[in-house]
Amino acid sequence: MAPNSSTNWSCYSVAGHTCELFQPPTVLVPGRVIIYLHDLQERSPALLPSLHKAFESAGLPVLVPHIGRTWCLQQQLMRFDTKISAEDYILGPILDECARITGVTSGGVGLLGCEMGGQAALRLAYRHPGKFPIAAAISPAIDFHLGMQRGHEWVDGELFDTLWEIFEEPEQARQETAILHVHPLNWPRHQWFASGGTNERWHDGAVRLSSKLIALGIPHTAILKTNTDGDTTSLFIHDAIQFIMESLDSEARRVS
Repeated sequence: MAPNSSTNWSCYSVAGHTCELFQPPTVLVPGRVIIYLHDLQERSPALLPSLHKAFESAGLPVLVPHIGRTWCLQQQLMRFDTKISAEDYILGPILDECARITGVTSGGVGLLGCEMGGQAALRLAYRHPGKFPIAAAISPAIDFHLGMQRGHEWVDGELFDTLWEIFEEPEQARQETAILHVHPLNWPRHQWFASGGTNERWHDGAVRLSSKLIALGIPHTAILKTNTDGDTTSLFIHDAIQFIMESLDSEARRVS
């Protein structure tokens, strides 16, 4: 991701890895922050007009850790870091940085991600619902193991090379997908995801995830549109931000 020139954005290092931080001119509600997890192409939200506009309207700080193509897994990826996994990086240094930004030691964090980052947001929330009770995902790449099975058929198939560095075979990757980390008795209180049927690569995974959550009686919001025109991120980002804002309000009332 490339640094940007907007005065509302800064780029700096957190525990040896680059992060971008959006600071709105006026913070609407203190003590809150959004962690944005980027897509497989590692695009900066500062360079995506729909995301930038949505973050401005939210009036909250947004922290964007550059985690590369790690899929935010708990398995270590040497090209990312020789000592810490991407998941542990989020759980440790990034949450510590959120506390520094907000001045609040716990709570007030909403996870948001697109594609690779979308599945990461959900997966982190399923694995650590106490730390991440709020997760929103746009076009989440739930079935990322398909990148190992079919990546050679896809134009961007080379972007799935990190999965082969982490796993020996696709089945090992499938066992680590978000849908298999859903716990029937311990889940994030606020989860939202959206997917369009025109996304042939990832849509089925989102549909199956929603079906599993329904079967388990786990509350969630899933927008699964059969036909969508245009960029799904642009279509759904404002709904995602609204969900996070309302969920942060709910969590604040819960602990007050």
